[in-house]
Amino acid sequence: MAELSDSDETLVKRVQEGDREAFRQLVERYQRRLFSVAYGMLRNREDSMDVVQESFVKVYRHIDSFLGTSSFYTWAYRICVNLCIDQLRKRARRQQVDYDDAMQRSEEVDGDDNIMPSTLGVNPAKVYQRKELLEQLSAAMEALSEKHRSIIILREVQGLSYTEIAEILEISKGTVMSRLHHARQNLQKSLEEYLGGKLNLD
Repeated sequence: MAELSDSDETLVKRVQEGDREAFRQLVERYQRRLFSVAYGMLRNREDSMDVVQESFVKVYRHIDSFLGTSSFYTWAYRICVNLCIDQLRKRARRQQVDYDDAMQRSEEVDGDDNIMPSTLGVNPAKVYQRKELLEQLSAAMEALSEKHRSIIILREVQGLSYTEIAEILEISKGTVMSRLHHARQNLQKSLEEYLGGKLNLD
């Protein structure tokens, strides 16, 4: 029986020997972290949960091929990030249709949104400002390439080191630093006009 104090390496070895309880403990140990990565990239709870589930399915199916040359969690992160990128590519193909539908719905209810804030007793200006900020942030992240979005999430949200990110993305540490620099620049460029040039991500 695997113990909660067991190392990842020990748990992986037990899973490879057929210990399902050890796999359950790996899932419990990392499911929240993988969800955080997935949600940071996908910004959709249901899609993120699906990606996390699929990530662990892949982990289980390929656990025998895991040789331990990198840490288990970087291997699991890599699987999760790659699945997120696949999901983003699928989403991009649907984006234009979804946008057209949303615009049509917006036109159909135009004018009604000006009534609701006052009816609910909230400040319409604050509601609008918060909504606008969230839309700008979402748009700025959406505008990033898959590579830049993933590296921003891993570094700025997950707080991983350059070495850990290099292992997850299978790139050099120098490439991590360069890609992160450009990702920050692109994100800043997308937001600086809205924020009056006050954003600093360095």
